[in-house]
Amino acid sequence: MRDKIKGIVESKSFENFILAVIVVNSVAIGIQTAKPGGALSWGLAMFDWVCLGIYIIEAVLKIIAWRGEYFHSGWNVFDFAIIVLCCLPVGVLPFPVQVARVFRVFRVFRVFRLISAFKEMRVIIEAIGRAIPGVLWTAFLLLIIYYVFAIIGTESFGAAFPEWFGDIGRSFYTLFQVMTLESWSMGISRPVMEVFPWAWAYFVPFVLASAFIIVNVVVGIIVDVVDQARTAEEREERLERQSVEGYDAKKDLVEQVRQLKEQAERVEALLADSGLGKTESR
Repeated sequence: MRDKIKGIVESKSFENFILAVIVVNSVAIGIQTAKPGGALSWGLAMFDWVCLGIYIIEAVLKIIAWRGEYFHSGWNVFDFAIIVLCCLPVGVLPFPVQVARVFRVFRVFRVFRLISAFKEMRVIIEAIGRAIPGVLWTAFLLLIIYYVFAIIGTESFGAAFPEWFGDIGRSFYTLFQVMTLESWSMGISRPVMEVFPWAWAYFVPFVLASAFIIVNVVVGIIVDVVDQARTAEEREERLERQSVEGYDAKKDLVEQVRQLKEQAERVEALLADSGLGKTESR
């Protein structure tokens, strides 16, 4: 019985069915925000309960099939937590009406299940999680830059522009606006430069350090980790294929060589189109 259930939950048709339910349920939740009323409202509410029942059945089947291994996957824990939140009995909870309304919003969390349903999105989320330590150190470096420039700005421009640099808190907020490049030139820096002509030497280095260098460092960290995550995912898929009965290692190696050859041909074509390939003929 357990093997039969395991075969069902691991089948591609079951995964596609759950994915279709998640997508349709997400659309239905969006339609409900318009408060259509009448039979449509009742039908959407019933469909919402049906979808929740399907999610509960899915979780129960997977727990039966995989037992304790079900909770070894972070994505399964994520899905299970969403189901629990959606099952909270709002009507009987000892909370004020305002808090109860917040709990009703938890059902929209089901849309997040689309993340776990697509492998590509799972890779991106996992990569972002792995990139957090590097991003945090970069954020700490940015905080130091903020602190130094906030003190300089408060001491230099605070008396003339108290609304922007009156204290270190206001200077932090002003520098955040400058970093986002939102009206920083005409709205902040040029008015300051009219009183302090040398102020460009304050704003330009900060913009270069925060808006360009630091942001690009963060992007580089995330891109590198995403690439590592994709490589790890491909390695796991290759190992799974190797564990399948009848796997031909030689055929798989030939396929990898073929893919590398196609990539090399595309690179050569790009070089030829850019004109770099003509250097040999010269």
